[in-house]
Amino acid sequence: MDQDEQAIRAVVATWMDATAAGDVSRVLELMADDVVYLGPGRPPMRGKAEFAAAMRSMEGRVESAADIQEVRVSGDWAYCWNQLTVTIRPAAGGSAHRLSGPTLSIFRRNPGGAWVIARDANMITPVPPGK
Repeated sequence: MDQDEQAIRAVVATWMDATAAGDVSRVLELMADDVVYLGPGRPPMRGKAEFAAAMRSMEGRVESAADIQEVRVSGDWAYCWNQLTVTIRPAAGGSAHRLSGPTLSIFRRNPGGAWVIARDANMITPVPPGK
């Protein structure tokens, strides 16, 4: 595994940790200013401000795990395909909600050399209870 692939895998791991901690500022550092998120049944989410607002509106703890299937790097661009599982634990208690599915993230190397998410197609959907 080369240095760029290791760096991209580290971004994914940092994302998971920062999200679980509710560290919005740290998550925002991992994405490009012009980031776009695509997801099923909703319009594209554009830019850091829109993402931050969505993250801050979550009421509960978000835990996630990424099973990285593939990372490919070409110059200052890369993609990462993974199988993502997200568990949302409501702050007020009650049953956790699980979502799972594939995601495809496009990374761009910023001028400082760090990899950031530029585009993300997230196809997670609810997991039926008991699965």
